[in-house]
Amino acid sequence: MDLGAQRLDLLEGARVLRSWPVSTARNGPGELSGSEQTPRGLHEIRAKIGAGAPEGAVFVGRRPTGEVCTPERARAEPSRDWMLSRLLWLRGLEPGRNRRGNVDSMRRYIYIHGTPDEAALGTPASHGCIRMRNADVIALFDLVEPGTEVEIVE
Repeated sequence: MDLGAQRLDLLEGARVLRSWPVSTARNGPGELSGSEQTPRGLHEIRAKIGAGAPEGAVFVGRRPTGEVCTPERARAEPSRDWMLSRLLWLRGLEPGRNRRGNVDSMRRYIYIHGTPDEAALGTPASHGCIRMRNADVIALFDLVEPGTEVEIVE
């Protein structure tokens, strides 16, 4: 995951299998709790949430609400931080950098998730998470397993 390029690449060794545009934190990179920044460093997928949910399914507190976000709903609630379709919950692997204490990515609830704001992809616009097109996060979800490493670099 490259913050500067706003791209997430799925790698097999050094070979790029797939590449997608993303949107990371509007506040830039950073690890501190409450910063609304995207944490850097080595992470792993801690949990996959939302298998079988419809595209656009709305999640709050890692639970599906039963709602599906439509373009009309997204326009009606533009300030809502939508978490849609699938959640890939990240856990930091570097103690003191992105794990434990006030820099713990998992306790910060950092996810890779779908968004209705696809026009913002390619530019930093999130509250710290990594946003993707709904179809793209569903494809990624199906290609990875818990324990898959995710390195976030500048």
